[in-house]
Amino acid sequence: MKRNLTDRLLAWKNSKSRKPLVIRGARQVGKTWLMKEFGNTQYSQVAYINFENNKTLKNIFQQDYDIDRIILAIQIETGISINSETLIVFDEIQESVGALTSLKYFQENAPQYHIVSAGSLLGISMHQHSSFPVGKVEFLDLYPLDFEEFLEAMGESGLLFLLQKADWEMIKVFKPKFIQLLKQYYFIGGMPEAVLNFSTKPDFSEVRTIQQRILDSYVQDFSKHAPNEIVPRIRMLWNSIPAQLAKENKKFIYGMIKQGARAKDYELALAWLIDCGLVHKVNRVSKAGIPLKAYEDFNAFKLFCLDVGLLGAMVDLDVKTILEGNRLFEEFKGAITEQYVLQQLVAKNILCYYWTADNATAETDFLIQSKGNIIPIEVKAEENLKAKSLKLFYEKFNPKFALRTSMSDFRKEEWLINLPLFGIGQITNLK
Repeated sequence: MKRNLTDRLLAWKNSKSRKPLVIRGARQVGKTWLMKEFGNTQYSQVAYINFENNKTLKNIFQQDYDIDRIILAIQIETGISINSETLIVFDEIQESVGALTSLKYFQENAPQYHIVSAGSLLGISMHQHSSFPVGKVEFLDLYPLDFEEFLEAMGESGLLFLLQKADWEMIKVFKPKFIQLLKQYYFIGGMPEAVLNFSTKPDFSEVRTIQQRILDSYVQDFSKHAPNEIVPRIRMLWNSIPAQLAKENKKFIYGMIKQGARAKDYELALAWLIDCGLVHKVNRVSKAGIPLKAYEDFNAFKLFCLDVGLLGAMVDLDVKTILEGNRLFEEFKGAITEQYVLQQLVAKNILCYYWTADNATAETDFLIQSKGNIIPIEVKAEENLKAKSLKLFYEKFNPKFALRTSMSDFRKEEWLINLPLFGIGQITNLK
């Protein structure tokens, strides 16, 4: 299974200003596999430490941050003689008190060592550590497989090549196949275990079993790691996401969690879900100005799940419902499609917002900033080519172009580009 982040890991390895690397991402998005695979293919040996189950080294940093002592301890524990061709992996780094802080001393006193680390609850841990090594580490974010990675995993490298070449005429020829694979992705999503299982044995029921197991593990994490007083609120907020997205207006409404619920009652629960990577928060902007971040409205936002396949599993969408289509999917199709698009944008490290007119007469599903341009995005689940809100936005703010993504073929008009849903990953290459 090839991950796009591999190229960035190679650039990190070869950088003369390399710092210890921290890979962030939710549980089960493939951090451990990626680190081990990268080490096994790009280094002569890997010294792997998982602080969640290694009691011997879990407390190694509490005495001091003497690098020679720490390296000796790692060598004794792993049986590996560490040198410049060794990748040192600190997995579940947040489980060892002082391990994060030690990265500062590796960077300052022993930059010759190649260290990559990860942690499923790292975002939460970072907010709890006052001595986090700011400026002494590099970060990479890992998400579920995007649709392009999914094509590669399914053995469809030819289709992926067409997308990357933006050969839209040839893509038309294979459109039915693209749509079939897109629908499969709607159900399977991008969690590595689910994708790998389906690529070797195309059984949708086994995929759903894997997804349910992942969801169960997330719920167990709520009780295991979150403060007891907010666990019920985390669960209620988490469980409300499908219903929030099923609305025509997808703005998050606290009253849908529980009658009378207020923002201040769920602020910590929401922060916890964001910090552990299980939800994506998309804030409204009051104006389409550069930078978009300067115009954020923190009181209005949309909340999305980590993965489109997990979202379907949360509501137990049957595979026939997606692949063949029926009334249930028609009603939930907008939620699935918008979740899918958001997931592809996030995987490209694109910061997303949305915009609504003050009188609520128009809304753009997403708003992004790319190469100095503001790009409004309208998401259509089918081939609906109406774009009234997009036209209003264009006339009001005059962006370089507006983007609609739908099941229709690629077309470029005077002010509007239609990008097929299965080609949304090429958004950064549009001119």
